[in-house]
Amino acid sequence: MKFDIEYIEKLAQIIADKDLTEISLEDGEQAITIRKEVVVAAGAAVAAPVSVQAAAPQAAPQAAEAPKAPKAEVKKGTPVTSPMVGVFYSAPSPDAQPFVEVGKSVAKGDKLCIIEAMKLMNEIEAEVSGKVVEVCVKDGQPVEFGQVLMYIEE
Repeated sequence: MKFDIEYIEKLAQIIADKDLTEISLEDGEQAITIRKEVVVAAGAAVAAPVSVQAAAPQAAPQAAEAPKAPKAEVKKGTPVTSPMVGVFYSAPSPDAQPFVEVGKSVAKGDKLCIIEAMKLMNEIEAEVSGKVVEVCVKDGQPVEFGQVLMYIEE
């Protein structure tokens, strides 16, 4: 968001119309505070002109920066992603064997796992044939839409 003069004038007008003393907005690296100064003169409060403080874009603190990791190893194979938000289950029941394990070959259409969403058990099937080279989530772990569940090497 770029703070242009019209936007700032509208915010100043809102302060005046609503009898506010301050508005502060932050958008990522930009911040703006518009404050109405109140001056006390002879026992009565008098509103002074509105002051505007716009913070320049700030560099992220050193601690918040992601550490420079060595070049990540390229994943081989096709990622299997979660089609929904839910809970990942590797087996049909807690005492059953997992649908797949690392090193196991799967055919297109084989069941890979279950994603529970809103008390519904959704079976996730392989879209490609190949060998499971990595399972990226643990049994019972919550998953997000689009999160990689595993990789299948064709």
